[in-house]
Amino acid sequence: MVSKETFNGSVEYVQVMDENGNVDQSLFPQDLKDEQIVEMLKWMILTRALDAKTLSLQRQGRVYTYAPLVGEEATQVGTALAMRKQDMFVPGYRQHGVYLVRGASLEAHFMGWRGFEEGLKVPKEVGGLPVSVPVGTQILHAVGLAFAQKYKKQDSVVLGYTGDGGTSEGDFYESLNFAGVWKVPVVAVVENNEWAISVPRSHQTAAQTLAQKAIAAGIKGVQVDGNDVIGVYKVTKDAIESAKNGMPVMIESMTYRMSMHTTADDPTKYRDPKEVEYWKARDPIDRVRKYLTAKNLWNADIEAKLAEENSKRINEAVEKAEAFKGDPKSMFENAYSFVPETLQEELDDAEANNFWQ
Repeated sequence: MVSKETFNGSVEYVQVMDENGNVDQSLFPQDLKDEQIVEMLKWMILTRALDAKTLSLQRQGRVYTYAPLVGEEATQVGTALAMRKQDMFVPGYRQHGVYLVRGASLEAHFMGWRGFEEGLKVPKEVGGLPVSVPVGTQILHAVGLAFAQKYKKQDSVVLGYTGDGGTSEGDFYESLNFAGVWKVPVVAVVENNEWAISVPRSHQTAAQTLAQKAIAAGIKGVQVDGNDVIGVYKVTKDAIESAKNGMPVMIESMTYRMSMHTTADDPTKYRDPKEVEYWKARDPIDRVRKYLTAKNLWNADIEAKLAEENSKRINEAVEKAEAFKGDPKSMFENAYSFVPETLQEELDDAEANNFWQ
């Protein structure tokens, strides 16, 4: 009888900037300049302002059920800024910051959450798919897109986003398995915000990390401080480089959902307020603000001016979105590249009976 170790794996954890704005220069990305970090902060502040406005509109009945992202700005801005122009992304229902950085309009954001199909039609240059609510399916779609990109010999990497709850779905494991087998150019981004609605991460898996689940699929898994935008940027840049060379990567971004899962949820019923306070002290925006302030690149006046500009932009987008008159036919037009016969029958029936009059 022979007894020997046949495999030994590990997961790297990366943090470049801590909660006090201090950076590890040995890990600092060489391509990242101070002016880019200023832009990172601006994107994060705009994303949070957009989130707050959308939540306010939902409470007024001017937007339907909404999924806030407050606390997760660094993960979204960091990954989006690391993407190249030709790269693509497959979002869930909370990646509003990714859409913004990639060039989607504020108006489209509000139109989509107001229920108009036209707001969910993503311009080709944005390089993303529409909002997708089913849990875990995003990685399946990302792997499929990446397979197509590889088949067509396109220099494009696909980022797929899901949450910690998504890693409990069979779709997730199947996706990683085939990503490894086919060696497709895909990066699976898991926004581990500690809660899948009311289920804590500790109740979802006995695994010490979520990133280690990549190892079984034969791909690389890495953890990053998801509230460290520079760390997220670095890890994502490295992951894209790896994926385009035939080694897919799974990133577990350790962040926190500081608000409710959606506006239909009340986190005070299942979450300890002390936990929320702990994470507020690790706010992703605060640490970048501290870093830039210490370098005399940021101050209260700059932020006040930015807040005014953001408010104006957002309010103008809301006004346009609320004035928009949707075409009911759009619900038949955006699901397929052509209208199938069965769907055409429904459209004809709707028109014949004036369903939208």
